Amino acid sequence: MSPRATRRPAAPLLTLLTVVVALLAAGCGIRGTSVPVDAGAAPSRASCQAPETGRAAEGAGRVSVRIYLLCTSRILSVNRNAQLSERKAPIERVEVARALLDQLRQPPSATESSAGFSTAVEDWVSVDGPAKGDPDGALRLNRPPEELQSYALAQIICTLAGTAAADDDHKVVLGGPDSDRDPLKRYECTEEMRSRPEVAVNSGVLVS
Repeated sequence: MSPRATRRPAAPLLTLLTVVVALLAAGCGIRGTSVPVDAGAAPSRASCQAPETGRAAEGAGRVSVRIYLLCTSRILSVNRNAQLSERKAPIERVEVARALLDQLRQPPSATESSAGFSTAVEDWVSVDGPAKGDPDGALRLNRPPEELQSYALAQIICTLAGTAAADDDHKVVLGGPDSDRDPLKRYECTEEMRSRPEVAVNSGVLVS
């Protein structure tokens, strides 16, 4: 038999193999459609479970405080141990505000981070007491509140609300550093703000 005669069956065999491969590929495609596909964002693994606070360190002025941190686009409360002096009013309000702001500026602990918590309050943010002519309960940030990230402002508002840094209605009076150009506004920590922190920047009400 000549070499050409031995190679002739290869064409039908190749055709048969092509058909088999095509059928197998079609079968794989059919099986693939039975697997559910999530086209949206990957689900968050953050538990957002606030870690238990350890016992306060020994020493005068160490107290347990509640601050608000970010977790999955919300702000939630966690407990921290902060240093507060025993000095009384009228400087107590500023003292409390500074101690709480210091906690917000600190990076989350390892246990807080593993639960999905973070902070938007940057190191440069600071707070001072009322300027000349301000009401006693006013606090002035080193930047107008509306110029802060809304998430950071929401953290500050909800952390200060309900503490000695807030007024009798548990609202926070904030302004920028320039008393002539930065009017004071009153902010309230609402359920909407806790679930949608982006509303904080437009939530202030002018203090008359």
